[in-house]
Amino acid sequence: MGNLLKLLYRDETPKYDVFVDFENAKPSQSEMTTYSIVQEALKHSRQILADLRVYKGAGNEIKVAIGNPQNKQSQSAAWEAVIPLVTKLREFYEFSKKLEQVVPHILWDLCSGPMTPMQHLETQQALVKQFAEILDFVLEFDDLKMTNPAIQNDFSYYRRTVSRLRIANQDTTESEDLEVPNELANRMSLFYAHATPMLKVLSDATSQFVSVNKDLPVENTCETLGTMAKVCQRMVENPEFCSRFNHKDTILFVLRVMVGVVILYDHVHPAGAFVKTSHIDVKSCIKVLKEHPPELVESLLNALSKTKLDVCLIQRKFTMTRVVY
Repeated sequence: MGNLLKLLYRDETPKYDVFVDFENAKPSQSEMTTYSIVQEALKHSRQILADLRVYKGAGNEIKVAIGNPQNKQSQSAAWEAVIPLVTKLREFYEFSKKLEQVVPHILWDLCSGPMTPMQHLETQQALVKQFAEILDFVLEFDDLKMTNPAIQNDFSYYRRTVSRLRIANQDTTESEDLEVPNELANRMSLFYAHATPMLKVLSDATSQFVSVNKDLPVENTCETLGTMAKVCQRMVENPEFCSRFNHKDTILFVLRVMVGVVILYDHVHPAGAFVKTSHIDVKSCIKVLKEHPPELVESLLNALSKTKLDVCLIQRKFTMTRVVY
């Protein structure tokens, strides 16, 4: 009887062999309003990543300035080197706020209404493509940020210098006249303090979306994310689908999106992605990743491993707390 039930259940399991045209999907009339809002924000994403890739920092100038605190020339050189970098860091942060604003729009269109998650993915491919581009951007930005300690070092030096100038009463400018006013600098510090700041923004925006829209069950959002992960997995596994891509890089793009959805799901769902009741088969996702060259998927595997480790640490801390009390 048990085997029969399993067989029946397997037969009712939805099929995830859906081709999402991540390369050429165009918005339908019903998608156009949200698509235009999201596209206005996304049009700057490539430049943000390009700027971050070439971000070298002012480490040498800062080192010289710290080693020669009485040398005004060294202090000026470090300050002049840091200012344009801090301006660039402000641009990165302000872009994260734009993403934060558009995420609720796209989630509402993809998660609400009478359609099933699969129907959303089939009929709203332009919005699915945009959401995938957001996930892809988030993962790449955070990966670049984690491997570039100059970002936090530069901003920390900027804040220490501003503070030192105020204490010495040498700074006669108003806060609003600074490259980064005090209140904004505080928010930026919190942003860059996170190992994965863009993911934090995306996760918080998604959690806030679920919290605000109480008439939309959290399961709707999580099921949509889970379905998207399964569809991405099946697209990469299906040779016929892969042959329809015009660019080889699209396969890696789909893998990044799959991983991004898994991580986002884990942040949003109360039980996380690494439980048996999850809508996502994480083991299958990892298996798919391992079928590709290590140098291409190492960062993605590391991202999943870190997420799993964080979950284990939280569970362990919770268990220890229960034992103490």
